[in-house]
Amino acid sequence: MSCCSIETSIPQSASEGEEFPREGSERRTQNCANCHGQGRPVSRKTTLLMLKPELLEQAMIGKYSFCSARDCPVVYFEEQGSRRFTIDDLRVRVGLKAKEDPIPLCYCFGFDESHIRDEISRTGNSTIPERISRLIREGLCACEARNPLGMCCLGEVNKTANRLRDSSQS
Repeated sequence: MSCCSIETSIPQSASEGEEFPREGSERRTQNCANCHGQGRPVSRKTTLLMLKPELLEQAMIGKYSFCSARDCPVVYFEEQGSRRFTIDDLRVRVGLKAKEDPIPLCYCFGFDESHIRDEISRTGNSTIPERISRLIREGLCACEARNPLGMCCLGEVNKTANRLRDSSQS
């Protein structure tokens, strides 16, 4: 089964005991100790898949959240502890924190912001969100394993395509 749902873009659970918070759940969002921005809980699996090998042992316990503040170097922070992992601790670039190309958007299929920008400059539009949607419907995504947020990238891809299309028309 695909980790992305075209209807809702809510990620599926990685495995028993690694569920994402659901409405009414006990797990609440925490604030990043570095920037005080609100975090989004991620599974341990996602955290471990993103970290450099020498840091894996440090993240074997605890629950982590993703800090999406663009200017904050912290990517993951322990919810009930002091451990933090920054952009330098990850094996991949984090698109939400990148300020220069390549700015990753879709970790499953390799699209970055420049792909959308180039297509819009050539054609006035981008078909990338629709192409990704088709691939998701075919069950070919692996966002939980490839995206540092541990969730589907399609929302961010659509938002970026709209922003770039709007800015090209102004």
